Amino acid sequence: MYYLYHIPGKKIGVTRDLNTRVTLIQGYKPNEYEVLDQSDDINYISDKEIELQKSYGYKVDRKKYKNVVNKMKINVTEQTSTFAVPLNKLKGHLMDNMNLKWETSHGQFHIDMQSIQWIMDNAKVSMYNDKRSYIYNKAFAEYFKPNLGMDIPDYNKSQMMFNRIRTWAETRGLYEKGDPMVQYVKLQEEAGELAKALLKDDQPEVIDAIGDMVVVLTNLAHQRGVYIEECIQSAYEVINKRTGKMINGTFVKDED
Repeated sequence: MYYLYHIPGKKIGVTRDLNTRVTLIQGYKPNEYEVLDQSDDINYISDKEIELQKSYGYKVDRKKYKNVVNKMKINVTEQTSTFAVPLNKLKGHLMDNMNLKWETSHGQFHIDMQSIQWIMDNAKVSMYNDKRSYIYNKAFAEYFKPNLGMDIPDYNKSQMMFNRIRTWAETRGLYEKGDPMVQYVKLQEEAGELAKALLKDDQPEVIDAIGDMVVVLTNLAHQRGVYIEECIQSAYEVINKRTGKMINGTFVKDED
């Protein structure tokens, strides 16, 4: 679904992810913008964006949305991946190319929220063309391997699942109209199902309940303007340095 959004007095734009593009990147809360139209037809929404930009008196995009989305070119060499985008516009283009994949000598890379953060922290302006930016492939690959304990293909598969959950939720209006507190209640319900499954030693139900809880947490995090990957990374950075010992079947951390 493509959303045509309006930030009063600022701009009219198109996105497939309102929370990410408008709230997380541009900093506007849901009550600070409005959705003027939505459609699955990229041709319709692209024409409508230009039409409304003109009628509202805003700056009109030089290219229609359909001509820029998912069009970012990546030039790959053994050492680098170069994006045909200047550094100051790179993040927006990466967001528009979510899940785009490319092959390197260090494995297959793809664009998701964690890789976008790494790219923005490490990308450099090309010395040959300031309208291009690049990253070093080996550094990119090495960063994700130790942090996630898996190789790049396995990481991509895991990350894609979080993206699928968010896409599923967005298409059903969960982010636009949903209530985080309702999601929290849902989490408690699923925790109860997990408790029942553990007491019955029902492994299939344990798997199902844990999966449901991950889905709920993924959506709850997104409703609060963060990504579950960020939450996991933040928690890991804390527990990674924690020391302690097992007592009565649980890990008890040492006192600071």
